[in-house]
Amino acid sequence: MTATVTMAQALNRALHDEMRDDDRVLVFGEDVGRLGGVFRITDRLQATFGEERCFDTPLAESGILGTSLGLALYGFKPVPEMQFDGFTYPGFEQLVSHIAKYRNRSRGTVQLPLTVRIPYGGGIGAVEHHSESPESYWVHTAGLKVVTPGTPADAYSMLRQAIQSPDPVVFLEPKRRYWMKVDVDLPVADPQPMEQALVRQPGTDVTLVVYGPMVRTGLEAAAAASEDLGVSLEVVDLRSLNPLDEDTLIASVRRTGRCVVVHEASLTLGMGAEIAARVQELAFYHLEAPVLRVTGFDTPYPPAKLEDFWLPDVDRILDFVERSLRY
Repeated sequence: MTATVTMAQALNRALHDEMRDDDRVLVFGEDVGRLGGVFRITDRLQATFGEERCFDTPLAESGILGTSLGLALYGFKPVPEMQFDGFTYPGFEQLVSHIAKYRNRSRGTVQLPLTVRIPYGGGIGAVEHHSESPESYWVHTAGLKVVTPGTPADAYSMLRQAIQSPDPVVFLEPKRRYWMKVDVDLPVADPQPMEQALVRQPGTDVTLVVYGPMVRTGLEAAAAASEDLGVSLEVVDLRSLNPLDEDTLIASVRRTGRCVVVHEASLTLGMGAEIAARVQELAFYHLEAPVLRVTGFDTPYPPAKLEDFWLPDVDRILDFVERSLRY
């Protein structure tokens, strides 16, 4: 039945449905139990499934991820939450040195069904360490799948697919989109594989590549480009950052001849750099202009009063679209 839901509600429903269908699924982290999490993503899961399946942990991210690794090795499907993006760094060594490498270390004999949920990105007026965009760290780490939904429907279906995956998944949740509302049927019928990119809006003039929190911004930019500039943007939502769906991306660039990549993270060595490299390698003779990047700046994330200036917005995207069209 169709209902109006937020992304937060869709994620909560996905966790509920996976815990209902598979008693090996465990949800834990800082304040996820009785409180239901800072953003209420785990609301009422402890009341429904008990304290042995949804429980609070000490404030120790390395311990949370190390425990997750052990539970996965013993046949459980742990879904730990990193309370905020900037809190993942104390657990960096566990995630990069151990969780990511176990399949390779065991010559493929050991599966590790482990989903690390990380609320990420800015736009909520938070203090330091609460608005990071650390996706490049995880994408650069071989052995991790990295995915990020941009809509409530994708949040539901992709989280369920991540939990069902036999490999570790870093599941990045755009916290500024937790409260976006859409009409959606839950459970989602016949969802696309989480590794597949989607063309959110067809277009002819410029490919606009977005993911996570920038999906909505990209669609707003496409509407503005059509109305104000008479320009047709094709909006491609990557959804999966690793593996990257090259086929969908390159097919779009070959149609339009131009590519503008948008992400919240800083410019240098961000996802935009990797996408630009792939596009020029695979679609060089179709390009009418260089691949351009609309990103955050190469500075630490700013105080809340400055984040509207720091984050990419519609006006900045349209400026780069016009720059691309001038070539």
